Amino acid sequence: MDEQAVLREIGREGLIQITSTFYQKIKTDDLIGPMYPKDQWEASETRLREFLLMRIGGETDYIKHRGHPRLRMRHVPYSIGTKERDRWVELMSQSIDQCQIPETSAVQLKEFFYQVADFLRNKYT
Repeated sequence: MDEQAVLREIGREGLIQITSTFYQKIKTDDLIGPMYPKDQWEASETRLREFLLMRIGGETDYIKHRGHPRLRMRHVPYSIGTKERDRWVELMSQSIDQCQIPETSAVQLKEFFYQVADFLRNKYT
């Protein structure tokens, strides 16, 4: 992914908008919504937003608050198989589309999110 090109095209606000839209979808999803502690919605959204702003935008708030991402380790407590991965990607893709992200950036973001979601799978049955 060309992070700089994505950032130039959608800006910081685009990443924030995608994250917010995604979390609105997660809250009502019957498959992966229950994985999120109900009292942690805001914190979960903040973590994803800060991660994306770090990974794509080069900001440092995520590192300051959480240290190294260690994504796989942080997701071990959750049972993430193909269905969960696919739903997460589906909701993220819908969020990207709903936010009307330009096609060039949308394609790159969707590929990135699929790779990350697939990397986090820990159930292979």
